[in-house]
Amino acid sequence: MAEIKKTVTTSQNEGVSESGAKVSQETRKVGTEVTGDGRSVITNIIWYIVGIIEVILLLRFVLKLLGANSSNGFVDFIYTISGILTAPFDSIFGVTTPPAGDVDSVFEPSILVAAAVYALIGWGIVKLINLNRPAAA
Repeated sequence: MAEIKKTVTTSQNEGVSESGAKVSQETRKVGTEVTGDGRSVITNIIWYIVGIIEVILLLRFVLKLLGANSSNGFVDFIYTISGILTAPFDSIFGVTTPPAGDVDSVFEPSILVAAAVYALIGWGIVKLINLNRPAAA
């Protein structure tokens, strides 16, 4: 968690006004400084990577479901990148991939399994990093 440091500086001035009345002035300056520790930075980086992976897998799932043309450059790029991420899960349900040029839509539940597994792995790594972190006040 981010550490918040609060600094309060107080100064007092006393004197006499032109009319002869006693005048007292108190000035208070409050400064706050927020610093992130190393764990917070690493945790944010891990969640950022997991988020990128999840977006790529979601794009693959939607493109497969809608039967996107795999000869399109963007679709081919997403299929190539996400194919690496889904490779360990492709044989879970035995879904066959249509040949190139075929525009049939395919429901691949293995993509959803891959997304869930990567999210759980990210969550587990973040929990391990923050295991001995003191509770926030």
